[in-house]
Amino acid sequence: MNNKYMELIKRNRTRWFALLGLTALATPNVRATDGYFDYGYGVQSKGIGGAGVAFPQDALAPAANPAGAAFLTDQFDAGLSYLRPDRSATAGGTQYSGNSLQNFYIPEIGFKHALASDWDFDLAVYGNGGMNTDYAGTLPNFGYAHLGVDLEQLFVAPTLAYKINANNAIGLDPIFALQRFKAYGLEGFGVGNNGYDYSYGGGVRIGYTGKLTDWLTVGATYQSRIFTTDLDKYAGLFAEQGSFDIPSNFALGLAVKPLKPVTVALDVERILYSEVNSVGDSGQILAPLGSNHGPGFGWRDVTAIKTGVAYDVTQKLTLRAGYNYSTQPIPDSQTFFNVLAPAVVQQHVTAGVSWRFNQNWEASAFYAHAFEQSVNGPFYGLRMSQGTFGLSVSWLL
Repeated sequence: MNNKYMELIKRNRTRWFALLGLTALATPNVRATDGYFDYGYGVQSKGIGGAGVAFPQDALAPAANPAGAAFLTDQFDAGLSYLRPDRSATAGGTQYSGNSLQNFYIPEIGFKHALASDWDFDLAVYGNGGMNTDYAGTLPNFGYAHLGVDLEQLFVAPTLAYKINANNAIGLDPIFALQRFKAYGLEGFGVGNNGYDYSYGGGVRIGYTGKLTDWLTVGATYQSRIFTTDLDKYAGLFAEQGSFDIPSNFALGLAVKPLKPVTVALDVERILYSEVNSVGDSGQILAPLGSNHGPGFGWRDVTAIKTGVAYDVTQKLTLRAGYNYSTQPIPDSQTFFNVLAPAVVQQHVTAGVSWRFNQNWEASAFYAHAFEQSVNGPFYGLRMSQGTFGLSVSWLL
């Protein structure tokens, strides 16, 4: 980075820290997509179905693969997405809408800076995932007040990427995670309306990116389990006295350039929800709520396939389209507790666009639609669909 930009950053460093703080305080209201993980990270990646393991596009790329930072130009990205989910449950022929709260706003920021010819730094702040329901009233067998939950997860990931040579890089980011959760309307289970509780913790993501040829790039990444402190206010709800760690995941990616202005990206990701007892244990376990291996949501591990195409129409205009499919985390035998988290959507279609105003400024947008999906079980039927729209601005340094 030349001296002019270094001086500009120094003069405005108070503003950078203020923006980072505001983003952290505005804990993102991300909602269920690939299970309860977001389907992609960064506005440009979301335009191609969430793919990004082998195709870094902006400074949020380390959320998919930290090695991708080695192939980015220096830049600062700030984005905001609007999410509107539609979720409901049915019992005995009656439908209960979970949409009393339906509008969510999701901020994200990323900053990438080359430290040396072979070392790069990136800082990404983003919402990893979450889940929310807010029913207008009570549901049978739950409680006497209106029912709902709110789970939000914020990740802060400072990244170091090392370029082994011009075509191969490895990356590492320690992940600092913050969660907040509240539940209400669960009096039938002895769980009070205790308001928000917070937990925090950490883990690590590692990755590799390799440009094998002019037309083929590959990537691989692994994120460890994120160990977090317990949600003490809800020790009587979640297994292991309020434990709610964030599961590990891993992914492989390809990026193919059949033509110079066209990139086709494909990621395959595996999310190990079953390794976290409060998520993976069956809701039909007869042990008390909150006990070791007590009842959970009964989620299965999920495989997500993310694919899309980016077409550089001109030096200023890029168009994107994509598709995301994930396997179903909720078995039809586990619909009772999942009234609280009806994360049943499996398919997204996406579209995106970027416009570069000049050599320093670029704006991007995406839209994603998650098709309506239902899971019907012996107790409740679950239904969900959603739409998401986002904008970002990139300052290319």
